[in-house]
Amino acid sequence: MANNTIIKEEIEKFNKMAEEWWDPNGKFKPLHKFNPIRIEYIKNNIIKEFNIKKIKKPFSGLEILDIGCGGGLLTEPMYRLGGKLTGIDASQKNIKIAKTHAYKNKLKINYFCASPEKLKAKKRFDVILNMEIVEHVDDLELFIKSSSKLLKKGGIMFVATINKTLKSYVFAIIGAEYILNWLPVGTHDWFKFVKPDELKILCQRYDLQNSEIRGLNYNILQDKWNLSLNTKVNYISKFKKF
Repeated sequence: MANNTIIKEEIEKFNKMAEEWWDPNGKFKPLHKFNPIRIEYIKNNIIKEFNIKKIKKPFSGLEILDIGCGGGLLTEPMYRLGGKLTGIDASQKNIKIAKTHAYKNKLKINYFCASPEKLKAKKRFDVILNMEIVEHVDDLELFIKSSSKLLKKGGIMFVATINKTLKSYVFAIIGAEYILNWLPVGTHDWFKFVKPDELKILCQRYDLQNSEIRGLNYNILQDKWNLSLNTKVNYISKFKKF
């Protein structure tokens, strides 16, 4: 096992696009379209898992860690729902963008340039978000192990990533990068994609029990993402620490 999960080439890749994080029509346009379904899934599951009754700011009191937070596209909505947010990213440039945007909007979010194995946290978190990040790390086992260490017992971790299938190669790489130009060419490496069963086995090793996996599918006619049972390309999963 390596001693860190960072791939320098991946950091450089996202550094080049960092200025566009908050441009809904820029290079992160797919994530802007993706965000509503991620927020809906996370919100509904947190409310259910923690038996929350509050309608306004339901995440009040919850310590939430967003790993690979980028410019804060998901971190900020989680804060607005009442959570105590910490966002980390291995790119200093991403963190600078996230801090600036949060400051302008008067949001008290703690941002740090770090990977989970390097984060010196005095506390453990109720919720950890690993959204579209595991396919960009060097040592997946160390990444999951480090994430688990940061999670409280009884806490939940969400992982959204891409399945390793022929369909994912056609849709997530050929389609998204070469045909539709949704993403810059080279954004993804098919060999870094993770099958749901492999993810479940790895997480189980570090006290993380899977309770649900759902597919995330793009409807071209509606121009929106929906939850489904089809996990052949994008999927999101929920794990509870035991």
